[in-house]
Amino acid sequence: MPETDACGQPGGRPRAPWSWPLLSAPLPLAGYLLAVIAADVALTGWLLARTPPRDGQILLFAAFLGCGALCIEATRHWGAPPPGTRDLLSAWWLPVALLLPPLYALTAPALAGALAHWRAGRGPVGWRAFTAAALGLAGAAASAFFHLAGAQGRWFLDPATLVVAAACAVLFVVINAILVAGAAAAADHLASGRSALWDPESLLLDLTGLGAGVLVTIACALSPPLLALALPPVILLQRSLLHQQLRAAARTDAKTGLLNAAAWQREAAAKILVARRTGQPVALLLADIDHFKQVNDTHGHLAGDEMLARTAAALAQNVRPGDVLGRFGGEEFVILLPGADEGEACSIAERLRERVSAITHLAAGAQVTVTVSIGVAGLGTHGSELFDLLAAADAAVYRAKGSGRDQVCLLPPGAQPSIPQPRCP
Repeated sequence: MPETDACGQPGGRPRAPWSWPLLSAPLPLAGYLLAVIAADVALTGWLLARTPPRDGQILLFAAFLGCGALCIEATRHWGAPPPGTRDLLSAWWLPVALLLPPLYALTAPALAGALAHWRAGRGPVGWRAFTAAALGLAGAAASAFFHLAGAQGRWFLDPATLVVAAACAVLFVVINAILVAGAAAAADHLASGRSALWDPESLLLDLTGLGAGVLVTIACALSPPLLALALPPVILLQRSLLHQQLRAAARTDAKTGLLNAAAWQREAAAKILVARRTGQPVALLLADIDHFKQVNDTHGHLAGDEMLARTAAALAQNVRPGDVLGRFGGEEFVILLPGADEGEACSIAERLRERVSAITHLAAGAQVTVTVSIGVAGLGTHGSELFDLLAAADAAVYRAKGSGRDQVCLLPPGAQPSIPQPRCP
């Protein structure tokens, strides 16, 4: 589910569409976001005219909103979460969808999102409106499906109706994920779109929220005052969830979603220590985007950030399972290849170089492309410590850039960067 305070979406991935303000977003993305928001507004107006107000429903709706507001305030009290962290507001939206008419499921995320934006004052308004619309449309669809099934009274005692309720919960998650993936695809982030649908971590978080929502629904169906007992466990679960996400965010580079330099060095050093004990080969790649300053100067820093993210995504999609990939700083990326000798490392580096050179991005009507120079170093050949490998790979990158860029270089032992050297074999 999408962004933090308003109602969550996975962070730490290559440049997701919500990082753009709506007015400066690419035209397909802006059109898609506006279309979803417009559909939400139109459906809200249509349901308003067809849903008679009932005091009991309004009071129950207010109680759910109050619980959501308390969760938002509790999150703020723990400190402003980084963009992309997830919350458990779905624990309140699912009961709204199952226990009240679709109108209430449609409007609840918008009201909570407005409160979150007012209290937090962070994030693009356009994207926050989209996340609320996506959640509202998903909730309305789940609510309509559940009520069309004819669930009445103490439905939670009927196994068949419980199955329908579970199906509605899944429908809620799937529709919301599809709408978010559509935004990623509209921004030309097909990989981000797939991850919004299939990312295991996001799926686990969704299941956690749905589990809490089912328990809240049953408690409220038994007796609405039981909401007061359900609120503290949900807040505590939200706190635990936020703590885990903050720990993960501390290891992650915000612009690319890769490991940051400190986290990468810790993991790489640990793997090198294991390799030295077992005698397994290890290689290191240092990739530097060529003429990156020209991209920023010519097309702007937003285009530069986009190319950083796309380069990171291309590298992440083409490394092997078990390889350690991180952003080393600026326009540099570093990859540790456990089990790879220098020849295999050169082949991997060449494949990565080709993938990056195929990246294109349309910025203000101009096609933006980049290339990378990659330096290769091997454990034993270029040293026995991580610092030795980094120094050798950096020297190889220096050689590659001096030889024309967009190539892979491997220094022989003891060679200096200024000595002529052909590309990796």
